[in-house]
Amino acid sequence: MSQPESKIFEMQVRLLLENISAYIEQFHGGTVEFVSLEGNTLKVKLGGACLNCPLLPSTLHGWVEGTVHQFFPEIRVVSDQ
Repeated sequence: MSQPESKIFEMQVRLLLENISAYIEQFHGGTVEFVSLEGNTLKVKLGGACLNCPLLPSTLHGWVEGTVHQFFPEIRVVSDQ
């Protein structure tokens, strides 16, 4: 992937995360923040009501990773907590 294509791809991923975060914040009080995108590994940080929540793994793997995979199946999502 060329440098401009890489930047566009990252921008698309960031925009998707902003939309996921807005949804989680509105309905659950949590947030999802972009940390980095290195190759096919996306690092995110969950915050707000997600911190110390026992359902954090479900939010990360169900909502965040599941939604990202719908649009970018090649991306692996990990938490940078």
